[in-house]
Amino acid sequence: MKTAELTMPEIALIAGTRGVLGAGLALLLADRLTEDQRKAAGWAMFLIGAISTIPLVLDVFCKRR
Repeated sequence: MKTAELTMPEIALIAGTRGVLGAGLALLLADRLTEDQRKAAGWAMFLIGAISTIPLVLDVFCKRR
């Protein structure tokens, strides 16, 4: 089994990016806003969450043993 040692700030960043990605996805699927508002906010949050996850994933894989 491979392990990776992560600090609390790294874990918080990972959780935060997952939260933003999930919130963006939820906005895309919800009916609370107008369609244009929902799509703009949802895609922005989804893409920010996805793009900010990439460096964190690379960091975790570099720390694996």
